[in-house]
Amino acid sequence: MSDDEIFAAAYREHYWAVTRYVARRLAGHAGEVEEVVAEVFTVAWRRRAELPRAPLPWLYGVARNCLANAVRGQGRRRRLLARLGNDDAAHGRYVTSGPEAEPPGGWVHEALARLSAKDQEVLRLTAWEELGVDELAVALGCGSRAASMRLHRARARLRTEIARLGPAPAAPHRPRPATAVDATPAKEHGHG
Repeated sequence: MSDDEIFAAAYREHYWAVTRYVARRLAGHAGEVEEVVAEVFTVAWRRRAELPRAPLPWLYGVARNCLANAVRGQGRRRRLLARLGNDDAAHGRYVTSGPEAEPPGGWVHEALARLSAKDQEVLRLTAWEELGVDELAVALGCGSRAASMRLHRARARLRTEIARLGPAPAAPHRPRPATAVDATPAKEHGHG
């Protein structure tokens, strides 16, 4: 197959996976998802001769870089809005109230948010994108041993944050001790 055909096959096969990857990371910025995905595949087109046999982890690595560019752009826009005086919009604060204000398990998302961006990405690549350690290594641009260690450390840090923020664990159920009343057999009622 030619490089063009390899690119076309990768595009057809992985467009939606890359779109989901980007959309999950740009929650609340749906308008930018298409732009970032287009940039990912533009880079893939320019580098189509380098596309590996299993291109999805490689595409995730490209998407990480494109997302970093998009986040920098968001930061520039927030700073501009702050200078213009629209403080709530500049900081992404949109006040909501009611039951939907705190999603179920919101403390888990808060625990994840307390981690470094690198730890968050490692965990998202394995949980959301379902990458194994070897694929994670390709997406991160490092060796498998380094990827495995980064994943192990990120999981440990997440467990620590969850323990810090999560609901108190329920007390284990212990059966009530038998009493003399429980041990006495019930009397049978006679007929007669």
